[in-house]
Amino acid sequence: MTNRPPALVTSLQTGLTSERLAPYLRAAGGNIDRALDLYEWNTQVSAALFADFSYFEVILRNACHRQLQQWAARQNSTVPWYRHPALSPRSADDVTKARTRATRGRRPETDGRVVAELMFGFWRFLHSRSYEATLWTPSLRHAYPHQTPRRRSDVYTRLDHLNTLRNRIAHHEPIHGPTIGDTGKDIAALHDELLTILGWIDPTIETWLRAHSTVPRTLQQRP
Repeated sequence: MTNRPPALVTSLQTGLTSERLAPYLRAAGGNIDRALDLYEWNTQVSAALFADFSYFEVILRNACHRQLQQWAARQNSTVPWYRHPALSPRSADDVTKARTRATRGRRPETDGRVVAELMFGFWRFLHSRSYEATLWTPSLRHAYPHQTPRRRSDVYTRLDHLNTLRNRIAHHEPIHGPTIGDTGKDIAALHDELLTILGWIDPTIETWLRAHSTVPRTLQQRP
């Protein structure tokens, strides 16, 4: 990864800023070339993780959406599940924003469009303790047919960790350290949590993604 012309090193230092490069320089013992190698690798492993998130996030929300649709139907609800009064004000506010985004350009509102606009943090919060009786027990636990035993807290803890990881990737933050944020886990452990939840939803997809993910190979290429 090294062999950068001095002019490029100077430009990268200016463009990325000393503040952003600081954690990489600390990890690289103050060597700017090694710090830039680490920064480059950080972007590569972030891209590999985001590719897996592109499957995980869609599969997760669709699995939850199906169960919540059935739950609303059993209650003879006259509105989609995401407009049900069982949702907290915080969740309802997220839904309002998602509905606005889903209908930009005067597009008709559909369940699929709204669900696609709901952020990862929204789905994480639906698995919080406050929804144990209202959503988890009658509905969401069925989105994880291969989890034994089916414990909301086990799903929530992993989703909370993955939300931290996803946000750091989305904001181009460092994920190269021994632990990421307040998760207490490194990249490999968090990636395994992602795959574990996928397995609880559909083990066939988990097996496929474990075989095709580029994350393990990229981790081995760390400078």
